[in-house]
Amino acid sequence: MTTPRTTTVTPTPTPPNARPKALSTARTTATTTRVLRQLTHDPRTIALLLLIPCVMLLLLRYVFDGDPRTFDSIGASLLGIFPLITMFLVTSIATLRERTSGTLERLLAMPLGKGDLIAGYALAFGTLAIIQSALATGLAVWFLGLDVTGSPWLLLLVALLDALLGTALGLFVSAFAASEFQAVQFMPAVIFPQLLLCGLFTPRDTMHPVLETISDVLPMSYAVDGMNEVLHHTDMTATFVRDALIVAGCALLVLALGAATLRRRTA
Repeated sequence: MTTPRTTTVTPTPTPPNARPKALSTARTTATTTRVLRQLTHDPRTIALLLLIPCVMLLLLRYVFDGDPRTFDSIGASLLGIFPLITMFLVTSIATLRERTSGTLERLLAMPLGKGDLIAGYALAFGTLAIIQSALATGLAVWFLGLDVTGSPWLLLLVALLDALLGTALGLFVSAFAASEFQAVQFMPAVIFPQLLLCGLFTPRDTMHPVLETISDVLPMSYAVDGMNEVLHHTDMTATFVRDALIVAGCALLVLALGAATLRRRTA
């Protein structure tokens, strides 16, 4: 009698670099906590994030000390632009530093997806963006006398969305920089064109038609438009809602692109 041969089935090992497919609240929260803990040990970065926009607004107010109406006309717009710039700069450099130091590679070797990592960074810097926007808005409205027809809370909302957009842009461009110097170099390419075309210096409808068309697809244009809506209308308008949704949508889109293009290390 022939004994039947027993076939041993060896389970296929899970690839060590397999990435989780869905976002996890626990993983995202752990990433957020880690980033915030690291930031608390870097007081210069905290000062840059929280104080520089306030200092810039204070300086601007007294540059136009003889003509407060000029400050009223551009102060609200800059209230959103300053947080966007500072969040872009700090986020891009901080993310790049983690990649070049090998921290990002070690994190992605763990059961941590790119989406978890990007979401954790966004929440960490978003927390600082809330504080930053609240400080800048409170300073501009209640101490520097920014004359706002609408609710200051709407100003705060747009300033916060702008700061989150800056965070998203910083996370995105960090994937294409090989050094911190290159990350800073992205500012003229990403931020300055938006700054020139957003309607801060001249109404967008008076620009050359080609430039006006380009400005129509830049998120900073809608941030400035949203601030101007609050500046001139007592109630929330449909245009304000549209502008806020566009800025928020752009931030989410750029975050998704950041997760898709995130690399473990710098080549």
